[in-house]
Amino acid sequence: MLDRRGGHVVRIGILDLLGPPARRPVDLGYQLLITKQYASITPQAISVWCRRMGHETFYATYYGLGRPHRLLPADLDVVFISCYTQVSHLAYALAKLYRRAGVRTVIGGPHAKAFPVDCLRFFDLVVRECDPALVSDILAGQFDPGAVISAAQPFDDVPTVEERMPEIRSSAFFWGRKPLLLSAVPMLASMGCPYRCDFCIDWSSTYRPLPADRLSADLRYLGRHLPGRLIVFHDPNFAVKFDDVFETLEAQPPGERPPYIIESSLTVLRGDRPRRLKDTNCAMVAPGVESWTDYSNKAGVGRSGGAGKVERVAAHFAQLAENVPYLQANFMFGLDTDQGEEPVELTKRFMDLAPFAFPTINIPVPFGGTPLHDELAAGGRILEAMPFSFYYAPYLVTTIKHYDPVTYYEKLVELYAHAASPAMLRRRLTTTSNRIIGYVHRARTASFRADIRSFRRILSLLRSDPEFLAFHEGRTAALPEFYRHVSEQMLGRYAELLSLADRTPDLSPAGTHPRHLAIEKK
Repeated sequence: MLDRRGGHVVRIGILDLLGPPARRPVDLGYQLLITKQYASITPQAISVWCRRMGHETFYATYYGLGRPHRLLPADLDVVFISCYTQVSHLAYALAKLYRRAGVRTVIGGPHAKAFPVDCLRFFDLVVRECDPALVSDILAGQFDPGAVISAAQPFDDVPTVEERMPEIRSSAFFWGRKPLLLSAVPMLASMGCPYRCDFCIDWSSTYRPLPADRLSADLRYLGRHLPGRLIVFHDPNFAVKFDDVFETLEAQPPGERPPYIIESSLTVLRGDRPRRLKDTNCAMVAPGVESWTDYSNKAGVGRSGGAGKVERVAAHFAQLAENVPYLQANFMFGLDTDQGEEPVELTKRFMDLAPFAFPTINIPVPFGGTPLHDELAAGGRILEAMPFSFYYAPYLVTTIKHYDPVTYYEKLVELYAHAASPAMLRRRLTTTSNRIIGYVHRARTASFRADIRSFRRILSLLRSDPEFLAFHEGRTAALPEFYRHVSEQMLGRYAELLSLADRTPDLSPAGTHPRHLAIEKK
């Protein structure tokens, strides 16, 4: 059989790994209703590009329930897998299964961009940035196994919602047919980010707005075929070119404007812009506050820090709350600028002033290719034996500059306990009459309480097990048995496919590994 260009038809699988297998009862509902909606745009784009080329294409997402190796046919020619770092070991195990079956394996996504050298141990090809031409060359066999390849820049050809509807139905709808209560359509209005946050894998990207006519066409399609369906914009920082984007949103008839979710910076959402969010039916905003002592350029408070920054940021959130039904405030705790009681007390003060904003409190993670990773690696502060499965909360994979491990986890418990207290939940529920938002508040509070139990478990080990403490203080490189056991639990039936050596990361920078062959496609 031939494709549309006269070549052979290739059987292609595209698998988007959205989360690890559910292990706690509280995870089941959260992953079904919320994690399921995290489907990435690039895997959907690859599926569309391959379909345009006339190939036989199979697309699936895995959100923590079921067996991922059964989501795609066994007799594929090529499989593309996208994943975050925390589920990379699952991707590695699946790659072993596919390679045994003679399938060419390709990995992309955030983990491949951050740790390409480690990915080469399990995949034939590692893709850092892609576009249709690069995918076409992969399918034509232009690259030998063992290569890290990249398009010259991130793709601009974002397939329309109409083209991606088979993938959207598969990823977000119930059994691919009926939308769920929170079923969402992923979209992009821009690529890259103008900020240079040292912990973010987009720190060096160039901000580029995408064509307004494409956004307008997608909005019209949704208005006709999926009225009222939620949009999630995956832009790292939405509407930096605010007026240009919002003129397109405002051009839609008021009764046909779908609800949408964005991640943006407070400095963008100033002046009368919160009102324009309301007018265009914005359902959720997730600004990054990050720190009370750093990243103030994103918060729009100039050089303000400390208590003054808390008051100004809380007042800004209050203005947003008058116009947007659901708010999330993103924080980092454990940065080198954090020390003593102040960061904890200031964050708790913000929660009290803005109970309507659900906080996320992130542990700094040294993703490869970021200035944070390079700085911590140079200082010997990365726990190099820690498997990638633990590169997310509640786990700590570095030594913290101003807190010993016991004190750090004590303060995490204090922060999470304040955020998940019954009194705080009651205050949140009184700020909304929306039933769905009330459910999300309850679900996220339950997840926080489960995280507190995980923090306390680690804290107990730090207090009682000298070897466990020594590992977290960087005095020994021997991985504690606790992490070996948990990593096997995370992998479940796939654990037998990865040895302890397989689970030990290769943190070598891109370009330094003997099997690394970087190719940039112009």
